[in-house]
Parts: sequence; structure tokens; C-alpha cells
Amino acid sequence: MQVIITSWLTEQGVHAPYITLGSLVIGCLLILLFCSISFYIAKNYVLVLIHKLISTSKNTWDDHLFDHQVFSRISLLVPFVLLLLLTPFFLEAESLLAVFLMVFAKVGICFQVARSISALLNVINSLYQQKASERYLPLNSTLQVIKLVVYLVATILATSLLLDRSPLYLLSGLGALTAVLILVFQDTIKGLVASIQISANKMVAPGDWIELPKYGADGDVIEIGLNTVKVKNFDNTVTTVPTYALTSDSFKNWRGMLNSGGRRIKRAIVIDLSSIKFYNSEQLETLKSVQLIAGYLTDKQTEICQQATQEVTGNANTAAIINTRQLTNIGTFRAYINAYLKQHQKVHHEMTCMVRQLQATEVGLPLELYFFSSDQDWVNYEAIQADIFDHLYAAAPLFHLRVFQHPSGYDWQNAKANADA
Repeated sequence: MQVIITSWLTEQGVHAPYITLGSLVIGCLLILLFCSISFYIAKNYVLVLIHKLISTSKNTWDDHLFDHQVFSRISLLVPFVLLLLLTPFFLEAESLLAVFLMVFAKVGICFQVARSISALLNVINSLYQQKASERYLPLNSTLQVIKLVVYLVATILATSLLLDRSPLYLLSGLGALTAVLILVFQDTIKGLVASIQISANKMVAPGDWIELPKYGADGDVIEIGLNTVKVKNFDNTVTTVPTYALTSDSFKNWRGMLNSGGRRIKRAIVIDLSSIKFYNSEQLETLKSVQLIAGYLTDKQTEICQQATQEVTGNANTAAIINTRQLTNIGTFRAYINAYLKQHQKVHHEMTCMVRQLQATEVGLPLELYFFSSDQDWVNYEAIQADIFDHLYAAAPLFHLRVFQHPSGYDWQNAKANADA
């Protein structure tokens, strides 16, 4: 083709000193023209046709090929391949410009093939996340390692082309750089090992709710990468945590709670010790109007009467209330709470449900409620918890009990008003 261009320039009357330069310019313009036309056709016609075929296809996996730009990256190979093929055809193969263009084309092909493989790996990852039932396989981390290897190979090949050396020559020199490479890729190596441990021990998977107070992470895992784990917090911020931190530091995974079907509620009501007392018969009769503990009170009174008749007669102090078994308001209130929880529709009745006394403190006697909500949604869980304790705080005075709180300004005002009166 160079001969044809040179002959044409000679026929046009171009002076001999400018024929060589003119042939180079024309050759470069023709190469640029053909490469541009090929890229235009590939992008505006071939890709459009492929997109139409994918849109009409019933398969869903081929949509990922287009979404991750696999075909777009492959189409970019066309101008580089044409540049490699047309350069020796339009230019002298021994010329410096031809050598430069061919090397440039080869380097471009290397990196474009690497980008195409990377896009294809993204497709594999998307299909896995969409259809995999077991998410503990660290596929994302594995694919990132493969990408790293692919780009490393592309870099070595490109460097060998630029230096006009065999790739084996460059690989032989990597042995001396092993220590430097380990230092540079230490986080990557630790992340790869950590991802394998996470998978083998089933420690965490995308979608799990985890807490890492050290890193300020409290939310759902959205991605486990080679170097980082992304956690979407409940305030919609995203915390990035090193992957190896999941194996080197402790964290809380709430997956067990989500799989159990219940969410624990553990909270105490602190009762003022001075309000605890025995019930008399009139008070017990009044409490029998409370349906949840009417049966409990009847059974307890019967039990106490039977026990009283079996006691030794002639005891001069039997009239004293302390000498006979009596019902207390704190015990009755505890029985009421237990009955209230067992009939509540939002309490998980197949899990532990109890009301227990904790050790008395300087602020009073804690009654701890330990049970599980059947609704695990955070908003509903908080609403259920609030409704239960709203009811119990309001019910405490019916049992002649006071919920402890430190004196407030309102209490001091009442005390002053009573003193003045």
C-alpha cells in the first residue's frame, strides 16, 4: 500500500523530499479513518443489535452481560486489532512510527482483554448473588483475586512489549521483589486469608446484621470484598471495615436472632421498697376483678387456708399477720405480669418467658422481664416493647406499688405546698 500511495503522490506532482512525509501522513489518516469507522459501527450498530436481541430474550443471565458492559469492552478491541493489522499494510514495518503504533496496539489489546475479563467476572458475581442460596462462599473475594492476577499479567505483558523483552525475563526478576510485593499487598493477602476463614467458619454473610463498636459499624453487611467489608448502618451511612478485622477482632452477628423467629426483650421495672406490703382480705377481693389473676388469687387463697388449718392450734400469735402465710402486692404484681405476657399476641410463647426479682439496690427492687417478641422488625419491636411497659407502669398503682424514680422539681413543689398547708 505504501507503493501505491507513493506512486499517487508522484503523479500529483509532489516534490520528492515531501513524498515520504506525505505517505506517512496519508497512511496514518487512513489507519485512523478505518479504526474510527470500525469503532463507530461496533458501538452504534453491532451493540444496538445485541441489545435488541438480549431485550427480546427470555433468559435473564444475558441481561447481566449488557449491564456490566461486557460487549462494550469487547467492542473496544476492534479498533486496536485493526490498528495492529493495518499499520504494516499502510506504513513501512521497519519505520519508527509503525513500530510505535503496533506496540501501542498490543498494549491496548492486553489491557482491553483484561477489562473484558473483569467485566465477565462481575457478571458471574451478579449471577451468584442473585441465585445462590448459600452465601458463605467468598466468591467476591475470589473474583477480586482473579482480577488482580489478570491485571498483573496484562501489566507484565505490556511491560515486556514496551521493553521488547520476553515476559519470562521479567518474571525471573520478580523473585528479588518478593519482599517488596508482600509489603505492598499485605492487606490483600490478609484479606484473602480472612475471607477464607469467614467462609469456612460461616462467620458472616451479605445481609447479616453485625455490630463492630470499634469501627462504629452497626447495620447490615452489603458486601464482603477482598480488602474491605461494607456495612450499611441504620442511619443509612456506610462503614468500611477491613476484612481481616472480622477474624482478628470480636463482633456481634445477629443472624441467630433473625433465624430463631423471636427477638429478646430484657428490661426491669424498679419498685420502691417502701411500697411493698401484705394484702388484706378486702384488697384481695378488689383485685379479683382483674381477670388475668382472678384464678391465681382464688387458688392462692385456697392453698393458704388449707395450710392454715393444718398448723398446730393453740399458738397465741396466730392472729399476727407475720405468723401466717400471706399474699404480697409485689408477688401478685409479678404473677400479673407473667399472666399478661403469656396472653399477649406479640410475645413468642415457645421461647423463654419469665419475670424475676433481681437483687435490691439503693434505688429499689428490680423486677426484670425476660421474654421474646414474635416480630423482629425494629420499628414493630420497639412499639411492642413500649406498649407492654406503658401498660405495666400504669398498672403498678392498682397493686399499691410505686415505681421508683429520683425526686423531681414537681415532687419538691408538692412537698413545699403540703408543708405550707
